[in-house]
Amino acid sequence: MEPLTIGIITIIILFLLLALGIHIGIALATAGFIGLAIITDARQAIWVTTTAFYHKIASPDLITLPLFILMGFAASGGGISQKLFNSMALWLSGIRGGLGMASIGGCTAFGAVCGSSLVTTAVFAKICAPEMRKHGYDKKLAYAICAAAGSIGMLIPPSVLAIVYGMLSGISIGKMLMAGVMPGLLWGILFCLTVVIIGKIRPSWMKTASQVKVAPLKEKIKSLISWWPIVIVAVVTFGGIYGGIFSPSEAAAVAAFLLLVIYLAIVRDLSAKQKVKEVGKMFTETATTSALIFVVIGAATVFSNFIVLTGISAKMSAAVLGSGLPPWGIVLVFAFSYLILGCFLDSISMLCITIPVFQPIIVAAGIDPIWYATIVIVSVEMGLITPPVGLNLYAAKGVAESDVTLEDVISGIIPFLIAEVVSVFIIFQFPILSTYLPSFVGK
Repeated sequence: MEPLTIGIITIIILFLLLALGIHIGIALATAGFIGLAIITDARQAIWVTTTAFYHKIASPDLITLPLFILMGFAASGGGISQKLFNSMALWLSGIRGGLGMASIGGCTAFGAVCGSSLVTTAVFAKICAPEMRKHGYDKKLAYAICAAAGSIGMLIPPSVLAIVYGMLSGISIGKMLMAGVMPGLLWGILFCLTVVIIGKIRPSWMKTASQVKVAPLKEKIKSLISWWPIVIVAVVTFGGIYGGIFSPSEAAAVAAFLLLVIYLAIVRDLSAKQKVKEVGKMFTETATTSALIFVVIGAATVFSNFIVLTGISAKMSAAVLGSGLPPWGIVLVFAFSYLILGCFLDSISMLCITIPVFQPIIVAAGIDPIWYATIVIVSVEMGLITPPVGLNLYAAKGVAESDVTLEDVISGIIPFLIAEVVSVFIIFQFPILSTYLPSFVGK
């Protein structure tokens, strides 16, 4: 049997395993191992599998991943998210939709210390959505805002998805992290505009501006004190990487240490013993989450080696480049494929399956890898709020009040999904949004 035929059959097996609910890491490793064993032999397949796992996971660059995850747990446990929301709510009081925009702004700021969209969504859905409902927001809109804005956390550094993409593609992780800053801010702006438009089209979903109490200026200014943890960590993370003072790994280590110190300093309702216990839980959750992602990355490397061996990448590259499609056409086709995959797979699964196939084509076509990677991450993030598998939808529903159904969250998310589609076209038309800041970061 030809290696190409074996490759196609193995990809079908991979999707069957995923359809059966098998974990993406196990599915990728199994499919890759079986394919390697058929093309070569079992002994060679074992050697390739073990060495691929070791060399990929032993990479020093991968230390940034658990550190950024730890930052997210420390930030959510320290009450930083609640204080951010309260401050934003004060500054936007008196504006129709102000509380919704405060939730979006809080998620955007929180993204600077949390690299997980799911964590950001769950934290803010628990804090902000009930508060919005108390102030007259329809439950569909309240939880949809949190599900959509939570996805910003995977664009604003630190971003777990950017690290995974960098590890799988070989692109500088520092450049990948900085590439998400401006698109993340763009999402925040577009989501706020969406809330304003919803207020005009669906007035029954929120109170009018005249019904909202305006907070005193003195109270607004006083609330800015609560921003100091975000400011400190953002300066360390952005300033360190952007200024060439730290590598991404060093910046992540310093920022994680700072957040742990801040957590111990600002949490006063726990005894010293309880604080130590909570920090221990953070490390345990970080280790568990990181281990799962490490398995996926290692398995994806095995599958990638198999794909290269079958010649699928070379065949697809020749077919795409020979189709006459211009570079922008190739990018659009690939971006659209992520929107389709987002209906069935989670973010990391999509990257692990597609990067081994798509990345060689992008390189051969001479497309800017940072610009393309940003469009991919934005497209993949759209999958987080795309029914039926949008994980942010489930994260919001998981912490929602008892009268909120998954259908409520889905019905409210559509306008924000449209806003994300618009963002893809903006980034597509203006590559500088994703390439300017990375140009100042060393390799």
